[in-house]
Amino acid sequence: MKKYFLLAGLYLIIFLAGAQELKSPDNNLTMNFTLQGNGIPTYTLSYKNKEVIKPSKLGLSIKSEKESLFDNFTLTDTKTATVDERWNPVWGEYKSVRSQYNELAVTLTQKETNRKLLVRFRLFNDGLGFRYEFPQQPNLIYFIIKEERTQFAMTGNHTAFWLAGDYDTQEYDYTESRLTEIRGLMKSAITGNASQTPFSPTGVQTALMMKTDDGLFINLHEAALLNYACMHLNLDDQNLIFESWLTPDAKGEKGNIQAPATSPWRTVLVSDDARKILASQLIYNLNEPSKIEDTSWIKPTKYVGVWWEMITGKSTWSYTNDFPSVQLGVTDYSNAKPNGTHGATTANVKKYIDFAAQHGFDGVLVEGWNVGWEDWFGNAKDYVFDFQTPYPDFNLTELRDYAKSKNVKLIMHHETSGSTRNYERHLDAAFAFMKNNNYDAVKTGYVGNILPKGYYHYDQWTVNHYQYVVEKAAQYKIMVNAHEAVRPTGLARTWPNLIGNESARGTEFQAFGGSKPNHVTILPFTRLLGGPMDYTPGVFEMDISKVNPTNNSHCNSTLANQLALYLTMYSPLQMAADLPENYNRFLDAFQFIKDVAVDWDDSRYLEAEPGDYITVARQAKGTGQWFLGSVNGETPRTSTIKLDFLQPGKEYVATIYADAKDAHYKTNPQVYTITKVVATSQSILSQWVAPGGGYAVSFVEADKAATKGLKKLKTK
Repeated sequence: MKKYFLLAGLYLIIFLAGAQELKSPDNNLTMNFTLQGNGIPTYTLSYKNKEVIKPSKLGLSIKSEKESLFDNFTLTDTKTATVDERWNPVWGEYKSVRSQYNELAVTLTQKETNRKLLVRFRLFNDGLGFRYEFPQQPNLIYFIIKEERTQFAMTGNHTAFWLAGDYDTQEYDYTESRLTEIRGLMKSAITGNASQTPFSPTGVQTALMMKTDDGLFINLHEAALLNYACMHLNLDDQNLIFESWLTPDAKGEKGNIQAPATSPWRTVLVSDDARKILASQLIYNLNEPSKIEDTSWIKPTKYVGVWWEMITGKSTWSYTNDFPSVQLGVTDYSNAKPNGTHGATTANVKKYIDFAAQHGFDGVLVEGWNVGWEDWFGNAKDYVFDFQTPYPDFNLTELRDYAKSKNVKLIMHHETSGSTRNYERHLDAAFAFMKNNNYDAVKTGYVGNILPKGYYHYDQWTVNHYQYVVEKAAQYKIMVNAHEAVRPTGLARTWPNLIGNESARGTEFQAFGGSKPNHVTILPFTRLLGGPMDYTPGVFEMDISKVNPTNNSHCNSTLANQLALYLTMYSPLQMAADLPENYNRFLDAFQFIKDVAVDWDDSRYLEAEPGDYITVARQAKGTGQWFLGSVNGETPRTSTIKLDFLQPGKEYVATIYADAKDAHYKTNPQVYTITKVVATSQSILSQWVAPGGGYAVSFVEADKAATKGLKKLKTK
């Protein structure tokens, strides 16, 4: 039940020479707010009496104003509150989420202009959230942000896991370094997929994960990114101070604001236990409750699709290599010659539908089904897709009916090619077309530069476009899986039809030359804190040349690691990405992908160290069955965990899918073992994990007959 009390006196807020102190409910975190000389708003943050954020300035620079919202403030009002409530996600890692925090809202008035700025702080047990609020007022109606000036002053030269600052992509491997090494490593951190030169030699993206020398874990990000530009961080590497750097629009402006309005929340997660960072729901808790009243149509989904054969180059998105006659809304293929490599043919898609039906998958994603791909590759992309017209070799009606007869849903693909105006003008018709043809989910894509020219994937204008698509989809009861969009900030709580995003380097890069084997031990500490990722795991053939002889890439993972990703890379949308023929070679291991759930009642993070390893156990929604997954970086290790999450007094058959003794992500990735043992809540599991490896476990409650003859795990 919600408890909301206005508090006064010394309970939450202490007035000491104009300073305000706010403590977390468990008293481990302390935030202090003060006005420095010349009326500059400043805050600090400490954890268990250790300084986490040194004095850091707040405010914004305003374009074409004599005075910005940065200084000359006086403190004119304070309000405090405490909240302790629970809410039930439509889907998620937990059946129920607790939101418990203490709040301080300070109203600041600028002396010369009489303009008011409210800064609202919420301090949870796992971190801090704060935002700017611009009340309705005669002296601040409409303004343009020149730059946000929020600072995060670090206490030392921390180890950081960072991505280079970029206004259009997060699709980089993470770099691990000291803060002072970022400048020197920036050039090598930029890979060939960069859409532009980074805005700064020390600019990085959020979510930014750090570890201090004395063992504190710190994460900087944002929550509830709405009608505002995405925040990056620019590092003053002499003084170790991060300052917010908003994504500009085509005019170079950072945001157009009309009061009353609010900024997104700026978030600081803090713990001396890495597992608590992974378990944090702070970013979701800073978002509003669901705006969709009837959520019964939103279904967590496990799917297959033709995508992997396209991304590896075995087949193509386009139907022809010719360039048909193109006019606005009309594409003539009557004289186009099929290229023979098109993936989304009626016959090929039926093969995937049959595979999905045979193995109990919910859906089949089909890309390259609609006309226009040839012209997209030819850069005529401002109007090329209409999202309704299929290629000649894709019989949409036949496939719709065939999938329905097999109890499988087809998943629509809308590649916008970054042309947001074109997508918006077709959106209602495209969504109506989907519903008329039994499609309930769409994968949107924004590959390439944003059109109109000059805009970026992460500026305010384009952020508003993504939100418009999600809200429009909700009107049609359509779920959205957005690729190449802005990184998530917890908005899936408010709009739970947003069941997946990409917005990071996913499995597709294993078909382009590979990602670092420790990449998947970092993503849950960074990208996944704001929402689930459509990472597309489940690759069983690591030698990509065996899929496409012209592609010499290698997937830097063992097969057992790929199984564990279904647990460690949480998402209500999970793909079995590989080809059916590769799964048919390893049906015993494929059984785990068939069995594993995609929605959960509970999650327990058992081991965690960013860049090294993650182990998590999850309880399937409504069944009581547990699954466990562990992924490893480059250093082999033995994982030893207690199974005390299992229900006391019961026995379980634990099926363990693990790396074989000679497994290695590069030299021997496909060797694995499958072992069945008896486990209880008193058991201890000790499992060796290979470089780039992992292990996965399913636990099934069993009677004595089922456990007869099986070895029992050792107990405490």
